[in-house]
Amino acid sequence: ITSAVVFDILPLKLHPFSQSTPTGLDCVGWKRRISSPVITDGALDKTALTDDVGSEEDLYEDFRSSNHRYGHPGGGGEQLAINELISDGSVVYAEALWDHVTMDDQELGFKAGDVIEVMDATNKEWWWGRILDSEGWFPASFVRLRVNQDEPMEDYPLKVEGGKEDDSSSGTRRFGMGQTTKDQMRTNVINEIISTERDYIKHLKDICEGYIKQCRKRADMFTEEQLKTIFGNIEDIYRCQKKFVKALEKKFNKDHPHLSEVGSCFLEYQTEFQIYSEYCNNHPNACMELSRLTKVNKYVYFFEACRLLQKMIDISLDGFLLTPVQKICKYPLQLAELLKYTNPQHRDFKDVEAALNAMKNVARLINERKRRLENIDKIAQWQSSIEDWEGEDVLVRSSELIYSGELTKISHPQAKSQQRMFFLFDHQLVCCKKDLLRRDILYYKSRINMDDMEILDVEDGKDKDFNISVKNAFKLHCRDTEEVHLFCAKKPEQKQRWLKAFENERRQVQLDQETGFSITEVQKKQAMLNASKQHHTGKPKAVTRPYYDFLMRQKHPTLPTTLPQQQVFMLAEPKRKPSNFWQNISRLTPFRK
Repeated sequence: ITSAVVFDILPLKLHPFSQSTPTGLDCVGWKRRISSPVITDGALDKTALTDDVGSEEDLYEDFRSSNHRYGHPGGGGEQLAINELISDGSVVYAEALWDHVTMDDQELGFKAGDVIEVMDATNKEWWWGRILDSEGWFPASFVRLRVNQDEPMEDYPLKVEGGKEDDSSSGTRRFGMGQTTKDQMRTNVINEIISTERDYIKHLKDICEGYIKQCRKRADMFTEEQLKTIFGNIEDIYRCQKKFVKALEKKFNKDHPHLSEVGSCFLEYQTEFQIYSEYCNNHPNACMELSRLTKVNKYVYFFEACRLLQKMIDISLDGFLLTPVQKICKYPLQLAELLKYTNPQHRDFKDVEAALNAMKNVARLINERKRRLENIDKIAQWQSSIEDWEGEDVLVRSSELIYSGELTKISHPQAKSQQRMFFLFDHQLVCCKKDLLRRDILYYKSRINMDDMEILDVEDGKDKDFNISVKNAFKLHCRDTEEVHLFCAKKPEQKQRWLKAFENERRQVQLDQETGFSITEVQKKQAMLNASKQHHTGKPKAVTRPYYDFLMRQKHPTLPTTLPQQQVFMLAEPKRKPSNFWQNISRLTPFRK
């Protein structure tokens, strides 16, 4: 199936709690603004939302029948404009906000910052795109459209000796009143930063006044703990962003935007932006709590009534709550583009350069935490596949699989050797035994607390402690009990990988302590519960990502009926390539055998 296939536009299902993704909430280019008035205090009269479930449904129906419809930026005018540009032969580029890791050969994988050519945006949630020679589907909510669509891919200005720009570069072309193309490009980026920041403030205000304020009036429906779980510290973020946008406005040169000096604003607020870490860490809990509440119609209609009264666009609450996560990861992309069009002689150059590095560090920390949270589901599923498990769950102490592989373990007395599979997590090393007949089945045997161990490299030859000859060996020595574990790898390179993995494990533990990273008890219990349910229903023991699916809101597009049925099935429900247990678990490790 190629990108030439034209897909039917999915009809917007009239459902009170829309499952649409927040595509285009702060996308740039072809922006369609909502000019509807905003209710100043976002007030919802308690008499309008009584305790009766039916009354909230009636309220929703009243608004729906009154034609209070607000378009989805990702699926309305902007989406239509994108497809018109593509149809006219224009090349449309988007930049990745997130890493998109996929095991499906019909999807396009990429890393944050990659540039993707958008080839089909007919479906508002899944677009078809290309990177180099690879094509496939990707989630539209994971990208932002580039500000300067007419710019070639090799966009950085050429440098010549002496540090001056090459006169042959596009930067020498003139625009209007003595303004170069590069200045015009910088103007576009500055305008985008200011514009999207104003839009973002509007979204935050709508959440705080349209949802939180009304939820607090309904003590019969929400506890303070629930509200903290759902909305996290978004009110703190709103207060921070209001101050930030005021600082940006002061630095914004309305007459000559390219002369604006906004880099210092990002540097000034880089510490305050760290509050996003708490929000992003809590976001999976918010998704789970919302999912639980919206199984009850009372909450579905209440949330939809809040949205309609606040005159918010047609995106569900979970979509709005994703915008802060997207926003903090978008700043480095904006600053990188701004730096690209800022001459080294510009007064803002050094500040923009420093701001880019600062915001990259913030985004890197948040992305790493997001990835770690996704991993706990995989670890829980791995544990559920192990037979005869004993003791506490892996997630009680660990949240990252560092490395795994087969080793020979030599034990006292008589220096007995055993072939075992070992899984190195942060804080612990888990030992398992393969089934004699079915090698894809593992039995739990033991674990070692890595916090008490030191790693000893052992030279080839006779070992004094065990009185045997060894090759490619290393030891784990317990500092407290003097207990010693001897291990042998099959090849020297395997031994070196294990030694490197042990270093990485200690480094990971230290980094978690420094950054304060931790998995909440709620997240651990939910991950184990999900794994247990899948195990008992007899589903394949495969790696899935519930939180990742929350972000992606996976919906495959409708296909024309003229396509063969087999092709329709393959796209609607992508088939995974056959993979055994070891391939699944190896996806968790940074090493390849």
